[in-house]
Amino acid sequence: MTKLNNINSLPLSRKKKEPGEGNCLPLFLFSSTPPPTIANFTVPLPQSIEQLLAVIHIHSTIQKDVERIVAPDPTGFSIFPGQHSLWHYLNGGAGLTPDRLLPFGDYALTFFASPPPVGKALVPLKDVTNHLPMKIGDYTDFYAGLNHAFNVGVLFRGPDNALQPNYKHLPVGYHGRASSVIVSGQPVRRPNGQILANPAATPKVPIFSPCKKLDIELELAVFVGKGNKLGEPIPIDQAEDHLFGVVLMNDWSARDIQAWEYVPLGPFNAKNFATSITPWVVLMDALEPFRSTGLAAEEGLENLLPYLREKRAENVYDMQLQFDLKPANSSSTSTVAKTNAKNLLYSFAQMLTHHSVTGCNMNTGDLLGSGTISGKETGTLGSLLENTQGGKQPMKLSDGSERVFLEDGDEVTLKGMCGEEGSYVGFGDCTATILPAHVIN
Repeated sequence: MTKLNNINSLPLSRKKKEPGEGNCLPLFLFSSTPPPTIANFTVPLPQSIEQLLAVIHIHSTIQKDVERIVAPDPTGFSIFPGQHSLWHYLNGGAGLTPDRLLPFGDYALTFFASPPPVGKALVPLKDVTNHLPMKIGDYTDFYAGLNHAFNVGVLFRGPDNALQPNYKHLPVGYHGRASSVIVSGQPVRRPNGQILANPAATPKVPIFSPCKKLDIELELAVFVGKGNKLGEPIPIDQAEDHLFGVVLMNDWSARDIQAWEYVPLGPFNAKNFATSITPWVVLMDALEPFRSTGLAAEEGLENLLPYLREKRAENVYDMQLQFDLKPANSSSTSTVAKTNAKNLLYSFAQMLTHHSVTGCNMNTGDLLGSGTISGKETGTLGSLLENTQGGKQPMKLSDGSERVFLEDGDEVTLKGMCGEEGSYVGFGDCTATILPAHVIN
């Protein structure tokens, strides 16, 4: 949970040039003091009463659906999405046009079991504590950022063998740890683990130490809205109907712990200590105006097997992404990278279809990470590993300090936006501060 104190961290919706485009009611769960004190299914809300009544009208129209999908749970808070049309309705139905969503104010609207007085439906955002937007049963992280995969491969295997033979045939992924997915604003504690103090030494003997190469990974993630039965794969032409909405994600990574442990089964403790996401879920319908072709159009992928082939070439989104770093004890924030989600080789639909092709059953609330999204040039790289050439080249920040990897007290913020100023959908901020490792004797 985290307090929301900055109105600028709200995901904003700004009208498009064409009527009806760009509607965005991001959904989130919160609790507040004073009441209501339970988690609530909410949308950001304009300030004026006229605009408020438009949202209240939606509330009264879909009251039964809202009652069905809001489910406070003693172990967490869950959303159980209904029909796809409900989310489409929330994003532009009942005459709720983009004009009537402006400007965003300092309140959130709560959907109650029965229509409340207008004043009771408003909760000041300064009193809001955000929760994870869905109860996450399972979390899988993919590796669909082609440039990141190539950049890292060059560091460890050279340019001729940068990509593994399977990379352009399937969306590579691994099963992550759902229990340590946290909401933006929660601090991240530096992990302890086994590392090689001298990787070149023989024999190789690890030491136990706080991670010395703590890194970030700039990613997107999608929530599964509708699951499938065990043994029944999700066909590629139906996969998008199973997707609920998108958040920003920071897949925190302990590079030195990972370097020692990953053989032969891949990352384990290097990834399980924290994964941060934004509290605001931007629904898939809101992203439709921003569809774009990704790197698959450039790469060809002519050998992609039929079960992964999509009919529509515009299978990713034109999203501007940013990685900011504020060093400990500094008032200066440096923008480390600006990149775009078009740098993905595979779509979320392809990830979901591949995940389920064996008959694996997906559930509502499952989270799928995209993998690190990087460009090819300096200033577009979504991890410190890439920015510092594996830790060999310190990176100069705007306050004059240098970083190779993250230090205690550093604050990392990821940002995302579709569209342009005056015509965009925002994702809010994904922020966390690094805490020192626990002392373990």
